[in-house]
Amino acid sequence: MKCPASVQSQRLAILLEDALARESRLWKAPVFKNGRIQGTDISVSQHEEAVQWLGELSTLFKFCQETFALAVSILNRLLASVKAQPKYLRCIAITALILAAKTNEEDEAIVSVKDLAVQSGCNCSPAEILRMERIILDKLHWDLYIATPVDFVNIFHAMVLSSHPHLPEVIPQKKPSLQAEFWTKQVQHCMACHQLSQFKGSTLALATITLELERLTPDWFSVFTDLLKKAQIDSSELIRCKELVDQYLSSLEFCLPPNAVYIFDPVNRDIMYLQTNNPESCAAVVSRPSSHPGHETRGSSQVKMSGEEVGVDEFYDGFRCLYNEGMAVDVAGNNTVNPREVLKGSVSPCPPLQPLIS
Repeated sequence: MKCPASVQSQRLAILLEDALARESRLWKAPVFKNGRIQGTDISVSQHEEAVQWLGELSTLFKFCQETFALAVSILNRLLASVKAQPKYLRCIAITALILAAKTNEEDEAIVSVKDLAVQSGCNCSPAEILRMERIILDKLHWDLYIATPVDFVNIFHAMVLSSHPHLPEVIPQKKPSLQAEFWTKQVQHCMACHQLSQFKGSTLALATITLELERLTPDWFSVFTDLLKKAQIDSSELIRCKELVDQYLSSLEFCLPPNAVYIFDPVNRDIMYLQTNNPESCAAVVSRPSSHPGHETRGSSQVKMSGEEVGVDEFYDGFRCLYNEGMAVDVAGNNTVNPREVLKGSVSPCPPLQPLIS
């Protein structure tokens, strides 16, 4: 049974108020100066690598997204409270993840300290991790839970759906859960940026959401002002954070690895070869519009497979051709050409893969 809109809005308002109060009381971030955390030898790159490593471990041990976000918050709060040495950074990070898992995860999902130390490759003994655990709890006064950027994404997302129920109709991920997942992933990427770690979780979450709403809907400003008013965030601080989020996420989009992934299209590959080596046969092939909007595929509309004829755009066609399971292209309805034989000696349309840059 769904709650009335007014009751749901009141519950979300109380939830946001409590989250903002905890953030205001507990939030801390390390200060970066001259490329290092002030008062320590921990560099910007070492800090960012530690956060990314926490993300990898969270995936490895199948922890929830809230656990990763809380681990980063615990890490930053400790680094803002003590002068840590770089050699202890991984020990602090893995211990922060263990404490976050104990706070958020079910008991059966938590790995033992011994197994976690071995599987994570942190080069710390269980005794060192337990000793670091006591240090963190002491420095943070046993008060670990703070509303994280991921928590604020969930709250703001629920508020947007409650106040603007028409919004899911204009966004690509029409399922609300998918949209929340997408925003969460973006916030997690931003948490690895040392510049964005200087903003509170509420500001970072709202900046990320606003940036996406601005791109998706012309009605974004009314949604933005509504959330800004409820969250009581300084507008100039939010605008500055939003600009940095935009720059950081844009830089991630263009930092593609050299070994890019290419989509296998058996029909286009065969037709490309025929166009080069047998243009007369290629001209005789029957054309049919592609199932993808805005993309026309010139090629055989039928393939012979195990005595049957099926359309080349059938779902399993690509899989069978990928594994060379008896497929043949029907050219002009007379001769069949086996793609495996046709493509011998041909040049791949994909650029050559480059060696991995470490």
